[in-house]
Amino acid sequence: MSNIPGSAHPCFGLGGLTLTGGIVGFLRKGSKASLGAGVVCGGLLIGSGVLIVQDKHLEGHALATGTSMLMSLGMGHRYIKTGKVMPAGAVAALGTLSVAYHMKKVLAWAA
Repeated sequence: MSNIPGSAHPCFGLGGLTLTGGIVGFLRKGSKASLGAGVVCGGLLIGSGVLIVQDKHLEGHALATGTSMLMSLGMGHRYIKTGKVMPAGAVAALGTLSVAYHMKKVLAWAA
């Protein structure tokens, strides 16, 4: 993986951040839901980056779009319910930005 396409970097970055956040949520609050969601969503985002590195750009960006949409909707709902910016509002915002970026890439690669 010495030549990583630039569009894979957001997948690896957000995936690592999500994975780490889930682990931290579990360690600090004992939240199994945070751990599960962090491992699943983080793993899927990292997997989407791997697909992009393997020249499966459309598949990788589509997976990142779907995963980011789930994160954004889930944490957006939680933010509306609790009003807490951290972590719910921040994750919802990052997820929304990720959806916009990866959807643009999906449309470009599908053309």
